[in-house]
Amino acid sequence: MNQAWPVISSGANPRVKAVAKLWQSRQRREEGLFVAEGWRQVTRAAEAGLVLRELYGCGEMGAMDSPRFADLAKHAGDTFDVSTIALAKMSYRENPEGILGVFVQPRWTVEDILGTPTLCCAEHGACLVLMAVGIEKPGNLGAMARTAAAAGASGLFVADGVCDPFNPNAITAGTGAVFTLPIAAADGTTLRTILRQRGIRMVLTTPGAKKHWHDIDYRGPTAIVIGAEDQGLGDDWLAETDGVEQVSVTMAGSGVDSLNASVCAGVVLFEAVRQRAAGLS
Repeated sequence: MNQAWPVISSGANPRVKAVAKLWQSRQRREEGLFVAEGWRQVTRAAEAGLVLRELYGCGEMGAMDSPRFADLAKHAGDTFDVSTIALAKMSYRENPEGILGVFVQPRWTVEDILGTPTLCCAEHGACLVLMAVGIEKPGNLGAMARTAAAAGASGLFVADGVCDPFNPNAITAGTGAVFTLPIAAADGTTLRTILRQRGIRMVLTTPGAKKHWHDIDYRGPTAIVIGAEDQGLGDDWLAETDGVEQVSVTMAGSGVDSLNASVCAGVVLFEAVRQRAAGLS
């Protein structure tokens, strides 16, 4: 027999309104919370060890009948059975799956990331991080997080960002990578200073570079820097010469002037992975 959870039937309920506000970036930032929606997101966030503040399931859609829901509820601060009307008010998706959770955002610093060992980094004694500069589309940021996680990078720096990694589109595009990949945000000047102080070379991707992405050695401590697709990296980045390499990713198509940011990140990151695995420059 299923446990009788407290029921929320009205879309005007204060908890429903509070969850709906978390779809706003400012509200997420102020409260340090985010919403995971659907079975895969809620499950992955919980498996990542993130604090599940509130769990909402729709009994009318059969959510409470799943053993998975009972398992998740064991780790939730509060659990509620919400009506389809209330769920619609709380959901970002047009067709909700019947479950969502409110989680506490993990907090990482730049120093946390630079000191985080991963398989790709620890075996070679050199950190490998991805830096996203001025990325405006949450989907691109989420996809870059997914790429960095797949490559085994220590983390993702968000420099001069205008979107946050817990935007629902970033979570979806990253298939939950933002739950486990350490991510820290800072302004570009601060990040460049820290990386120089730590002796970490910055590899800047830009179409005007004379060297191709595979022409340099990635086996040392490296930060791969990717700009937004529309404008790329700004002059403040391209003017850097101390501890900096500029590379381009060659494209064959005459009608294409740039790659998607996450695709570019993947090309360069996995060249670094290849070199480190093979011991080649």
